[in-house]
Amino acid sequence: MRDRQVSRGTRRAREFEAFVAGAAGRLLHAATLLTAEAPDANPRARRLLAHALAHTYARWDRLHGEDPYDCARQYLATRFARATWHQYVHQYLHPYVAFGRARPDPRSPLAALTPQERLILVLRLYEGVAEEQTAALLGLPTERIHTMCDRATATLLHPARPTAPRTAGPKVAPS
Repeated sequence: MRDRQVSRGTRRAREFEAFVAGAAGRLLHAATLLTAEAPDANPRARRLLAHALAHTYARWDRLHGEDPYDCARQYLATRFARATWHQYVHQYLHPYVAFGRARPDPRSPLAALTPQERLILVLRLYEGVAEEQTAALLGLPTERIHTMCDRATATLLHPARPTAPRTAGPKVAPS
């Protein structure tokens, strides 16, 4: 009996290691896009990935035919959404208290988007999740997902131009 448990634990560990070797890079890139951190300095994304992988490992034996990548991706998305919501609530309720809110890195391609827009864009365009699945995961109507994805895409394709400060030109004397 003990040998069987050890064998099963060893097999489970090998399977999970193979999963991590194949999926961790893509999941880390998705987490980096979500947090809008620089690819070379992404502690929040790495922490998000570690939580998602730990959650997936804890559920490994209960997946029964489910895709472990989907499980990890869903947990990554919901944990990011929940953390973003908590930051928003704390900022709204306590506007004068600094909670260490991380700002997007300006070098990130998605820095101009809100966290919710980043989440929807990463799920829809980077991960290829259908609108209906994204809507179900986030608890939003499908039309809202479609609208937000379109708006975020338009923001990325046509960024707002910074307004140049007006300089006073030479004064023309009235005639």
